[in-house]
Amino acid sequence: MRKWYPAILIAVTAIVSAIAYPRLPEMVPRHWNLRGQVNGWQSRGHAAFLIPILMLVLWGVMRGLPKIDPRRANYAKFQPTYDFMIAAVLTLVAAIHLVVLAVAIGAPIPIHRVFPTVIGILLIAVGNRLPRARSNWWFGIRTPWTLSNERVWARTQRVSGYLMAAAGVVMIVGALVFGVAGPLVVACFIGWGLASVVYSYVAWRQETSR
Repeated sequence: MRKWYPAILIAVTAIVSAIAYPRLPEMVPRHWNLRGQVNGWQSRGHAAFLIPILMLVLWGVMRGLPKIDPRRANYAKFQPTYDFMIAAVLTLVAAIHLVVLAVAIGAPIPIHRVFPTVIGILLIAVGNRLPRARSNWWFGIRTPWTLSNERVWARTQRVSGYLMAAAGVVMIVGALVFGVAGPLVVACFIGWGLASVVYSYVAWRQETSR
């Protein structure tokens, strides 16, 4: 099932998009600012069918990246985790796409609460799997320090996974409880990213000074 989930997801997303197409207005919201206000529009054709096509391309790219990775042999050690990451990313894209279609049709969905919540769920899910990743050039926290030392890689993925999951929880609570959306998402991503990079350097200094 894990192997075919992306194909099934893309097919379902395309079918739902085709069903929704006749009900979409001529112009559909494409982008919202940090306050949840629409500041970008697209034609209903793009709104309905562009994302399913991009999902198919994205799936192909993510499946092909390990084949050109100098450390491709390591993928066998965490293939289920990499497959899960692909499924999680595609699920996020599909969920956001379907929410956009629903809003365009007239569903009273609070975008400023839903988007951060969906992203937060993704961060929690991927964060819990991140410590299982092995050294590679495409997935995980890849810094000069993690890529040069296996112990630094393992320590950084573990800590970064905790930080990612924590950022996801903060996003969800902020969106659902306090109604804080865009700024909180940006702050969580910046905080998680910077903390992960800094920790990778600290871990490298500790490992190489022994």
